[in-house]
Amino acid sequence: MIRFRPLPGMTLWAVPALLILIGLGVWQVERLHTKEQLLATIAERMGASETLVDDVLSLPVPDMEWRRVSAKGRFLHDKEAYVYATEFDLGLGVHVLTPLVMDDGGTVLVDRGFVPLASKAPETREAGQIEGEVAVSGIVRLAGERNAFTPAADERQRMWYSRDIDGIVRTLGLMVRAPIVIVADQPANPGGLPRFAGYRVDIPNNHLQY
Repeated sequence: MIRFRPLPGMTLWAVPALLILIGLGVWQVERLHTKEQLLATIAERMGASETLVDDVLSLPVPDMEWRRVSAKGRFLHDKEAYVYATEFDLGLGVHVLTPLVMDDGGTVLVDRGFVPLASKAPETREAGQIEGEVAVSGIVRLAGERNAFTPAADERQRMWYSRDIDGIVRTLGLMVRAPIVIVADQPANPGGLPRFAGYRVDIPNNHLQY
C-alpha cells in the first residue's frame, strides 16, 4: 500500500499559496457585490424624477453624482473649457464645458455636449452659442479619473484630457457651487452643436471571471 507523504518544503509553499488564492477569491466576490450595488444605485438615481440642482447641491458630494437635475441661468461662453474625447460614432473631438451663472448668482459647470475637432472654435458653431437665460436638464457627474497615461492639460488652449473640475475652475478663475458637471441632454442646441453624445456608465463588472 502506497502512503501519501507530503514533502515539508512543498507543504510550506503550498499552504500560503492556497490561503492567498482563497483571499483573492473572497476579495473579487466582495468587489463584485460592491460594483453590483453601485450599478443599482446609478440606475436608481438616473431613473428618479428630475430635481432642481439646488436640491442636489445640499447633499454630500459623493451622493450628488448620477442624479437628474435642471438649472436655469446664462452661459459664460467666453470661459469655455474642452475635454478631449473619442465618441464611437462621431470620431475625435472635445466635450464643451461652459460655466452657467444661475439665477441666484451661483455658478456650475455644464457639459453642453460633443463637437468634432474641426468645430472646436466657437466661431464655427455660432448658432449654438445661446445668449440670455437658458434652461438645461441633465445628469450630475463628478471629476473624471486620471491615470499615468493621461496627458497633462494644455491650460493655454483650455484643453483637458480628463474631467478635471478643480483644474478647469482654477484656470478659468471661477467660483463654483460644487465640484460637479451637469451633463446636459436637453434641450438640443441650435445648429446641432454641441451634441449630446449619450451617457457612459464605464464601471467594469467582470470580477467573477478571475
